Amino acid sequence: MKWLVKPLAKLFFKLLYRVEVKGLENYHAVDQSQQPMLIIANHVSLMDGPLLDLFLPGKTTFMVDKGHTKKWHERWILRMSHFFTVDMHSPYAAKHMIEELRSGKQCMIFPEGRITTTGAMMKIYDGTGMVAAKSNAAILPVHIDGALLSKFSYLDGTRCAFIKQFWFPKVTISIAPPQQLNIPKGMKGHQRHHFLTEQVARMMRLSAYLGTVQNHSLFQSLLVAKNKYRQKDVCVEDINDQELNLKKIVLASKVLGKALAKELGDQKRVGLMLPNVAGMPASFFALHAYGYVPAMINFTAGNHAIRSACETAELKTIVTSQRFIDAFELHSLVEELSDSIRFLLLEDIREQIGLTAKLGGLFSSAKSLPGAKADPDSEAVVLFTSGSEGAPKGVVLSHQNIVSNIEQISAMFHLLPNEQLFNALPTFHSFGLTAGMLWPILKGGKVFFYPSPMHYHQVPEMVYQKNARLIFGTDTFFSGYARKANSYDFYSVRALVAGAERLRPETRQIYADKFHMPVFEGYGVTETTPVLSVNIPTAYKHGSVGQFVPMVESRLEPVPGIEQGGRLFVKGPNIMLGYLMPDKPGVLQPPEDGWHDTGDIVDIDQEGFVWIKGRAKRFAKIGGEMVSLTAVETYINKRHPDGHHVVVSVADERKGEKLVLVTDDNDISRKSVIDAAKVEKVSELMIPKTVLLVEQVPMLGTGKVNYPAVQELVEKQLVKAV
Repeated sequence: MKWLVKPLAKLFFKLLYRVEVKGLENYHAVDQSQQPMLIIANHVSLMDGPLLDLFLPGKTTFMVDKGHTKKWHERWILRMSHFFTVDMHSPYAAKHMIEELRSGKQCMIFPEGRITTTGAMMKIYDGTGMVAAKSNAAILPVHIDGALLSKFSYLDGTRCAFIKQFWFPKVTISIAPPQQLNIPKGMKGHQRHHFLTEQVARMMRLSAYLGTVQNHSLFQSLLVAKNKYRQKDVCVEDINDQELNLKKIVLASKVLGKALAKELGDQKRVGLMLPNVAGMPASFFALHAYGYVPAMINFTAGNHAIRSACETAELKTIVTSQRFIDAFELHSLVEELSDSIRFLLLEDIREQIGLTAKLGGLFSSAKSLPGAKADPDSEAVVLFTSGSEGAPKGVVLSHQNIVSNIEQISAMFHLLPNEQLFNALPTFHSFGLTAGMLWPILKGGKVFFYPSPMHYHQVPEMVYQKNARLIFGTDTFFSGYARKANSYDFYSVRALVAGAERLRPETRQIYADKFHMPVFEGYGVTETTPVLSVNIPTAYKHGSVGQFVPMVESRLEPVPGIEQGGRLFVKGPNIMLGYLMPDKPGVLQPPEDGWHDTGDIVDIDQEGFVWIKGRAKRFAKIGGEMVSLTAVETYINKRHPDGHHVVVSVADERKGEKLVLVTDDNDISRKSVIDAAKVEKVSELMIPKTVLLVEQVPMLGTGKVNYPAVQELVEKQLVKAV
C-alpha cells in the first residue's frame, strides 16, 4: 500500500489547494548528467517539503535538521520523501550535502533553515552558497506562493495577531531559471562566504518576484486580490472614518465607474484631483474599470503648472470633489481653469446614482468591464515630475509597470494581509501612489490615509492611535515628525522607509537615539514607478540607498570631472512607457532602447549597494573642479543639524560658478560655515561665498526642495545686492 501514499497525497493537494506548477521548462533546462542540481526555496509552511517532493520532477533528496524530526507528524511526513538528517549547527552538515550532490543526486535546501514567522524572507545561512560553490551545482530557485496564508504556516497570531488564515488557499509553485554562482577571483574566507550568501539572497528575491508577478491590468489585479484575500476585511481607512474593503472597492468601481463613463464619453486621459481619502482609490479604480487613464493632478503645484499639466496630457475633464475644493481653498484654480477644463464633482455624480444603478452594480460581472480586459502594456496612469529641477513633464506608466513594481517592492519588503501601512504621502506622487496606495490594496494589506504629511504634530499621534506597522516618508517629513513626536508614538512600527530625497545622517541619528529605530532609505524616480532600490533588514548599509529591486538592470556612464561612480541609466519592467512633453502635448516619447537616464550620479559597490553622489545638475564647476552641492549640504548639515540648508550655484566671472547657501537657521553665518568646513576638512571650493537667511526654504508638496524657486530667490537677492 505504500506505493499509493504519494499519488493519493498529490491528489489531495491538487484538489484542496489547487496546486499549480509554473516554469517546468526551467527545471528541464538543467542537464543533470553534466552538472548536479541544487533546489532552493522559500520556507513558508509545514507543507513546503511535501509540496516540492510531490510536484517537482525527479527524485529529490532533502537535507533536514534533526530538530525537525522529533514530532510524530514530522517523521510521518518525512517518510514520504528521500532525506538525510543533519545538525544544522555542525560544520559537517554542508559536507554531507556536497557529497550527495557530487554523487549525482538532485538535492534541496531551504536556505533560511526555518519556516518564516514574519512572512518575509528571513536570514540566509552561509551553508547554501558554500554547498553550491564547492559542488559546482546549478541552482534552481523555487518560490511557493499561497501556503503562507494556510493554517500550516507559522503566522499563527503569536507575532502576527492581525493574520487570518485559510484552510485551503490556492498554492502556486514557480520555478525560476537556473543560476550559477559567480565568485570574484582572489576572494577568500569570511568575505567569500558573505558574498556567496548575498548571491543566494538575491536569487531568492528574484524568485519571489518571478513567482508572483502577473501579466495583468490594474483592475484585473484588484479582482485577483478580492478573490485571494478576505474581501470583507477593511483595506482602506481615512481621517473621516470612512472605510472600504476589497468588495466595496470593486462595487464602487462598477457603479461609480458607469456613472463617470456617461459623463466622460470617449475621453482617454482624465484628471483626478483628490487628497488622501477613501474616495481616492474608489475613484481611481472606477476610472480604470471603464478603461480611462487617470492623470494625477498635483493640487499644490500652482495654477500655472496645473494648466500646463492639463495641456501636456490633453485633459478635458478633472474629477474632483466640492468638499475638497472648499477644504483646500482651490476656488481660484477652478475658476481660472474652467475656460478649458470641466470640473466633474463626485457629489454631483453620486446624486445621479439611484437604487437601480446600485443593484445593477451588485449583480453585474466585473470581469466583463473594459478595465478587466485592458492590455497590461497600455497606459495606466499619468504622473507629473515634481518640477524640482525644471518644468514638470508627464510620465506615462503602464499597468505592467505598476504591477511589476508592486511585486518588486514585495520581494524586498513583505506586507502581510491586514497589516496596516500609514500613508500621508500624496497620491499625485509616484511614491504615494504605488507604494502608499496600490501596494497595500493589491497585496491584501490595509492603508490608513492621512491628508497631509506636513502635520508634524498630528501624524505621529495618528500612527500611535492606529498601531501602524509601516510608514513611508521623505527626509523632510521624518525630520519634522521626530521633532514633535513622543518617544513612544512609533512603538508599533516595524519599518520606516524614506525616499524621494536624500536621508540626512542627522535624521537617521535622531530616530536611533529617540525612537531606537532604523530608517530604511530607498531610491527611485517617477519614471521608474518609482522604486529602484531600498535597504532592508537583511541587506542594509548605512548611507547607501540599498540594493536594486529584482529585474532592474543598470549601467554607469562616465561624467567628466567625477572619478568615482557615473551617471545612472536603468532598464527593467518598471521603466515608464515614456514622457509627455509640454512642447508636444499628447505625444508619447519612449525612453531610448528602454533605458532611462535618471540624471543621478551614483556609485555601485561589489555587493550591489547603490550610493548616491548627487544629481548631475547638482554639481558646480568651480575653478575647473567639479563640486557636489549635495556634499556641501552634507557637511553643513552635520555641524548645524537643526536647520534646513540648500546650496545652489550661480555664475561667477572669476571662477565660473560660486556657491550660495540658503538656510532657515538664524544661528548660521558664513563664519560658522567656514568653521564647519575646517572641522570636516573639506576643500575651500566647497565653502559657499554667500549665506542667505530665509524664513522658510521653498518646498514642493511632495516634500522635496523646490530648487527652481530657491534658484530664483537667490538670483533676485543677488541682483538687489548689486
